[in-house]
Amino acid sequence: MTSTETAGEPGNSTGSPFLHEETDRDAAPQFVLPLVARIERAEPPARTDALETAARAVLVLLSDERSTGDGEWAEAVRDWQDARIRKVVRRARGAEWRRAEALPGITVTGDRAEVRVFPPVPLDGWPKDLARLQVSGTELTDPQPPGAPAAGRPVLWFNPELEMSAGKEMAQAGHGAQLAWWELPEEERAAWRAAGFPLAVRSAAPADWAALTRSGLPVVRDAGFTEIAPGKTLVVEGGSRFCPLPRERRP
Repeated sequence: MTSTETAGEPGNSTGSPFLHEETDRDAAPQFVLPLVARIERAEPPARTDALETAARAVLVLLSDERSTGDGEWAEAVRDWQDARIRKVVRRARGAEWRRAEALPGITVTGDRAEVRVFPPVPLDGWPKDLARLQVSGTELTDPQPPGAPAAGRPVLWFNPELEMSAGKEMAQAGHGAQLAWWELPEEERAAWRAAGFPLAVRSAAPADWAALTRSGLPVVRDAGFTEIAPGKTLVVEGGSRFCPLPRERRP
């Protein structure tokens, strides 16, 4: 369950920072944001629950006081965002999960999903208890199709033409949440955080996908390093209450 997408500057002329083009960011030391999903054999989480929890985990890390200003994680977060934006999702169960919980990080819970996010680490400098975790081998499903997103919250719309592993989609959802975060002024960020970062992750209807990608809304473009060819994977539609992206940019 891995994704090592890369990013450019927020607000660049392409309309998305999640592109792979040679820039000065490639010369910077490379960091990765580790996310670990708890997936027990007997009771794995539902897929959509895990995706939404991973997206919220990225937002919780970005908004944590340790990640900003002079916080203990702030330098690592700045270094990570100054280089290519990379996220890697691994899975843990039992004793593996307990060892992961002992490391500095934040555990975010969903309905049943649990995802622990850690401050960024050098690409080749993972803590050994995280480096040994598996990145593949467990797939997640939804016992029932997810319902319509609740009104007023951001929706991360996946490209309906793509098939990705749960780990890949968790990383992509994290990218989408980060794009939404970059779009917002401090006041709206604070309101979204106070509400618990409500959001939804869904697959777009095939008939709607082209309009979403042409709407001017933030788009995640995968670099094509793992699982899929380079291209558009996700569009971020802001909700009207907690993440009000400009209405004129909606389809």
